[in-house]
Parts: sequence; structure tokens; C-alpha cells
Amino acid sequence: MFLRYDRFMSHSDLIRTGDAAVILGSSRQHVVDLCDQGLLRFERSPTQRRLRRSEVEAFARRAGSDPRLTRDQRQSLWLHGAVAGHLATDPSGTLARARTNLGRLRQVHPSGMSARWFDEWQALLGDGPEAVMQTLTSHAPLAIELRQNSPFAGVLTEAERRAVLAAFRDREQGGPV
Repeated sequence: MFLRYDRFMSHSDLIRTGDAAVILGSSRQHVVDLCDQGLLRFERSPTQRRLRRSEVEAFARRAGSDPRLTRDQRQSLWLHGAVAGHLATDPSGTLARARTNLGRLRQVHPSGMSARWFDEWQALLGDGPEAVMQTLTSHAPLAIELRQNSPFAGVLTEAERRAVLAAFRDREQGGPV
């Protein structure tokens, strides 16, 4: 929902989508998507969306536990939940694979936004299995973004991956819990 500038907020409380992304720990595009979904109120200047800082901060507090996820984000959450199961049964092997994958990803994408997420993963991997498991299963905006740049490729076998995707599709189509 976008509102007229003069009725919505004062100049001092206005922030751009990039500033909101920093507050939410997400990408600027994610903030734009939240605006387009009506989850964050905004107004348009001639060239940009503007949001109220206090509303973005309140959303960040609420979103830490329950943002509305897209289908792709829900699917990623299911896949990473299965990875969390591997992490619980083989923490050292799962973290070692993630570290190896992270090194390869850094070689392919040495700079840009991906490098930022790789730095975040590097720090999380150093924090141990509990911190990683929290991120793998969290609904927080930062966790959602991190899962989009996941170093856990190959942790699930192809059969496991297919089983998770089939279960996800069944659930999405209203199947049993």
C-alpha cells in the first residue's frame, strides 16, 4: 500500500529501501518485495520508495519470528530443515562439507552481494552447529537471505532431496501434516 507523502510521515523518519534492508538484514529487493506484498507501508518520491524507520524496525522485530514466506522461501526452509537433520547426526561432517563448498563458492563469486552472504556463513560456521541449525530453520529475514546463498549443496542425497521436495509439494497442495 502506498500513501501520499504529506499525510504519511515527516522527512526525518523517512528511509530508503536500502536503509530498510540494512535494518532487516536482507537485500534491497526483499524490502521492495515486502512493499509490493503490502507487508511494509511506503510512499513514492519521484524515483524511490520511502519507508518509515520506526515501522521497518517494528517489522524487523515481528519478522524475527513469523514473516510471510514466498513459496520458494518455504521450499528452501524445508530443504534446509532436512540439512539440519544431517547437522544433528553428523555435525563435523556436515560443517566440513559446508566449509569446502563455501571455499568453492568464494572462488566463483569473489565479490558482490554473494561475498557478503559468504562472509556471514563463514562467521556462522565458526559459531558451531547450534548457530548454523538456528539459521537453517529460522524465519528471520537474515536467515531467509542466507539460505539463498547456502553452502550446503551435496549434504542431502538426491533421494533425500526428492523426498523432501515431494513432501513439500504434498503439504503445499493441502496434504496431511
